[in-house]
Amino acid sequence: MKVIVLGAGVIGVTTAYYLAKAGHEVEVVDRQAGPALETSFANAGQVSPGYASPWAAPGIPQKAVKWLMMKHPPLILRPQADPAMLDWLVRMLANCTASRYAVNKARMVRVAEYSRDVLKALRADTGIAYDERTGGTLQLFREQKQVEAAAKDIAVLEQYGVGYEVLDRQGCLRVEPGLAGSAARIAGGLRLPGDETGDCQMFTTQLAAMAEALGVRFRMGTIIHGLRVEGGQVASVETGAGTIRGDRYVLAMGSFSPILGRTVGLRLPIYPVKGYSITAPIVAPAKAPVSTVLDESYKIAITRLGDRIRVGGMAEISGYNTTLSPKRRDTLAFCVNDLFPGAGDTAKATFWTGLRPMTPDGTPILGQSKLGNLTINSGHGTLGWTMACGSARVVADLISGTPPDIDVSDLGPERYA
Repeated sequence: MKVIVLGAGVIGVTTAYYLAKAGHEVEVVDRQAGPALETSFANAGQVSPGYASPWAAPGIPQKAVKWLMMKHPPLILRPQADPAMLDWLVRMLANCTASRYAVNKARMVRVAEYSRDVLKALRADTGIAYDERTGGTLQLFREQKQVEAAAKDIAVLEQYGVGYEVLDRQGCLRVEPGLAGSAARIAGGLRLPGDETGDCQMFTTQLAAMAEALGVRFRMGTIIHGLRVEGGQVASVETGAGTIRGDRYVLAMGSFSPILGRTVGLRLPIYPVKGYSITAPIVAPAKAPVSTVLDESYKIAITRLGDRIRVGGMAEISGYNTTLSPKRRDTLAFCVNDLFPGAGDTAKATFWTGLRPMTPDGTPILGQSKLGNLTINSGHGTLGWTMACGSARVVADLISGTPPDIDVSDLGPERYA
């Protein structure tokens, strides 16, 4: 079959690759000049299935009030007269219960664990390299109450057989020696040794080249105007370069998926949640992180990528706004310098922002839409890099008529009906 993939971020490119491996004729359409130039470009670098957790959790509404008042807030809310924003916030608040959190986290861990295994197999098969490390993730707790609150996450990790270590301060210093130079309070940590790190943009660019070698055609710099629907099916994609037709279509446009979806009557509760990152050169390797450290207080990840440190995080709800705020850069620099003083030169860091496609329950949307030949692969939030390979394999299997390796019956858009 001829399959048209809409979007050339890490989700779209991995989908195209696995569709081509399954024997399909594939075309990828994207407005950017190359792959992974938006949300996939400079994310935090984590492949963290063990830390796959929904933001909608018990106690989050109360914590949000505190976060908004912090000097270095992990959450920034800029209310707008936007019905989509209000709808998304209401739906997210409805998921902030213990029962919904357990269901949503279980779904996310299922997809993320599978995806990590698929990524490992891809790496073994192709030799793809992307400044990857397999040193795990350390979730760092500055306060004892954070250590105690981790119990609910540990219960889900045990349920799914995900390896973990609960560490005290000395244990944290053992796995991340660079923390020894920090004066910050460290109450303990939760280490997930099965997690990985890597440069998402580097990975996506290399995989796109591999996909091209398999026959995938990339139509870059092509603006998508809309979909033409006939008889309950997508008949074509209307673009600035003309009409593109296929047998099947995959919507993988991240935060822009719901905008295109609305033009054909699809209501996808995906909303852009803005994140920021800085990338600083390492100047003292012994003081730098070994892998990824996730600062639970500030919701910021600090990751070693080759000779660079990537610092990413925060959640700004402000619509489709990509303005770079100096205050957010200050927060990222503060966090890395507080935990790993002298490790990187933050004065020379590059500064970036991207729009994460978030669903209100945290779980991506994987499955058929009400348009019979349109499959959704979107809404991965902060875990697009973590879930990319597994989600792509699932979509390729669905389109090929092959039962996926994991249960995806509860991941489709119909769950929001």
